[in-house]
Order: sequence, then structure tokens, then C-alpha cells
Amino acid sequence: MAVCPLDYRYGREEVKGIFSEEAKLNYMLKVEVSLIKALAAFGKVPEECVNIVEGGARKVTLQRVKEIEREIKHDVMAMVKALAENCGECGKYVHLGATSNDIIDTATALQLKDFVGILEKDFIELEKTLADLAERYKSTVMLGRTHGQAAVPITFGLKMAVYLAEIIRHHKRLNEIKNRILVGKMMGAVGTGAALGAKALKIQKFVMGDLELGYEEAPTQLVGRDRYVEFASYMAGVATSLEKFATEIRNLQRSEIGEVSEKFNREKQVGSSTMAHKQNPITAENICGLARIIRGFLISQYESAILWHERDLTNSSAERFIIPHMCVLLDDIMVKSINLFRNLEVNEDRMMENLRRHEEIMAEAVIIYLVEKGWSRQDAHEKVRKIAMLPGKFRENLLKDKEIGSLVRENIDEILDPKKYIGVSEKIVEEIVNKVRKI
Repeated sequence: MAVCPLDYRYGREEVKGIFSEEAKLNYMLKVEVSLIKALAAFGKVPEECVNIVEGGARKVTLQRVKEIEREIKHDVMAMVKALAENCGECGKYVHLGATSNDIIDTATALQLKDFVGILEKDFIELEKTLADLAERYKSTVMLGRTHGQAAVPITFGLKMAVYLAEIIRHHKRLNEIKNRILVGKMMGAVGTGAALGAKALKIQKFVMGDLELGYEEAPTQLVGRDRYVEFASYMAGVATSLEKFATEIRNLQRSEIGEVSEKFNREKQVGSSTMAHKQNPITAENICGLARIIRGFLISQYESAILWHERDLTNSSAERFIIPHMCVLLDDIMVKSINLFRNLEVNEDRMMENLRRHEEIMAEAVIIYLVEKGWSRQDAHEKVRKIAMLPGKFRENLLKDKEIGSLVRENIDEILDPKKYIGVSEKIVEEIVNKVRKI
């Protein structure tokens, strides 16, 4: 019986597979095999045990591990026993010198390494998608809005370039933190390496080198949970950006704005069980809801870093939820964001219509024009502010004003043309897009 929505509604199988029970067992077995390799390399176990343990690891089943765990009430030791029983005489060397979290934390690092590989692909696709939109609409003028009110013109391409720049920063952050996140340990019960002997540091380096991971420089029984806190915080930050982007799409799709909308299959898709006309921004709303779930795990991860002495077990149960859920859901909303923007419907006519309904947004352009004609900036601002507050059309009120009507009349169309007041928007777009295009 499925209870968690990850089991039946959210997340890609590719990512969920990384965090499945079967996969976690295989990652742990991989760590145990690397440990045997290291022990053999430094003369602590017979060389022939390497191949035997590798073969034994392939025979271990989740069913057998669970069977043993039901009896002994310890998940890692159940895995160790299941492996050892498939290794003959070499079974006595399985897990030698290690503690449970040497295996668990290193296996988690392997999971995160595979997840990060997928996340990097997500970033590349999202960057390409946003770059395409920014480039295509770099000259498409629309209302800029502040405080939910009409402000001054921008271009839709600039809006997309802003999002692209933010995603590029997140991608860069991922590359910056990888070496701090993809870290395992193999130093035993409280991090001293005593059970591994004088060559403990070399054994740890060997294991992590074999697994292509970093190693914890100063371990306790655990890899430092500040690493997990950093990654959880990072994922929450990415989710927050995606929610911000999706919120903007939801706002721009509002009936009274109508400037963009999600792709909607008008032949088959149902928007509402009763309101047959509805075309709702369900993907954007889904992104927003799941981003909040991702951030919701953040406090639990912070609290899981506060452990007694060299460790206690309060983090264990929490992290079984936190890490898989945050990773699966982040990939889920990354992919949904890619599809949302890749299939976005942009209504340029509605953008222009909304601009024409708000000629007062060109008030700043009028101020700049008056300053060029010799006015004080402050005097121009106050004059235009008063005109903008008058009832009626902004253009007509400008022309009727005794002080400035004659000054602006000859160039009124150009002054109030929003297409002529987008500054260096196009250049900004080009520079950001070029970062993705590698020009």
C-alpha cells in the first residue's frame, strides 16, 4: 500500500531509483567492497578475498538483509552478515575496522554524487530553455511592475534573462560546493581509525579514491552534518528561485493580465470539474507547492546536525526522509520548470494592449525629456507627478498643461512610446545569453 506521494505521483523514476532501498543496499555493498580492496592493498586481508567479496556482494538480496534485520534489529549489521555468508572464509574480514556510519555516510555520498550528475543535466536544460526565451523575446516590450503596479517598460526577454542569470549562479554554486558535499569516511567508531591501525589514513584515502569521493578530514562517527546542512540549504535556495519564477507565470496568466500562459491541451485537458472554461496554471502551482515542501525539510536537517558527543541517532530517522525527498522533489520541479518555460505561450498582443492602457508608465520618460530641456530633475518630477495624479488620460493631461504642453507636443509620440524606453535591455539579454552559448 503506497502512502507517500513520491511512490505514486511525484518524482522521476531515474532519481527515485537512486534513493530506493535496493539502490541504498547496493551503494553500501560497493563501500564494503572498496574497504576490502583497501585492506588487501595494505596487507590486512588476503588478496584473494577481494574477488570473493566482490562476488559475494552480487549475491546479496534485499530480502535476505531484511530477514536478518528482523532478527537482529540492526540494518547495517544485517547487510554485513548477508554479505559475509556469501564470502566463505573471507566473510570474517567483511566490515573489518569499520563502523556503521562509515558505510552509511559513504553510501549517501555515492547517492548524492549520482544525483548531482542528474541535477547538472537539469541545469543545462533549464539554462538553454531560458536562454532561448530571452533571445527570442529580447525586444518584446511589456509592462514592468513593482508593488503589483504598472512601473516602466521592460522586455519579456529581460525578464527571462534575469531568471537565467539566477539559474547560472545556482549552477555555479553547485560546482563550488560539490567537493564539500561528496564526502565519505572510513575511520571507525569515533573517528580515530584505531581499528584500522597505523595505516588508517591511507586506508581511508584508498577507499574514497576508489569510490571517487572526498574524505572527511576530521571525522567523528559521522561525516560532518554541516555538509548536509549546506546541501539542504542549497537545494532550498534553488527551489525558492523556481517558485519565484513559477509565481510570476501564475501572475502573468491571471485573466486580467493574460500576457503568458502554460501550454494547455485544448482538445483533451480539463481545467476544472465544474468551470468548463478554466485553463489553470497547474504546473506552475505544482512547482510552488513542492518548493515549499523542499524548504520545509530544512529545519529538520539543521536540527539533525546537533548531536551528542561523537554522535547519537537522532539524525538517522530524520535523514531517511530529508535527503531522498529533497533530492527527488528538487529534480521534479527542475524538470517541470524546463517544460513550463519550453512550452510557454507568450501573448505579445496582450502585452502591447496592457502597455497602451497605462500611458502613465512613461512619466519617467517625460521627466528625463524635461531635464534635457533644462528643467531641474526635482521640479520636473513634481510637475509630472501632479499631472499623473489627474483623472483622465495621461497624454491629454500633459498636452493641456500650460507649462509643459508646448514643450512635449512636437515629440509626444516618441516620448510616450514604450518601445523607445527599454534602455539597454537588449544588451543585457545578449550578455547573459552569451554565458550559456559560450560565445
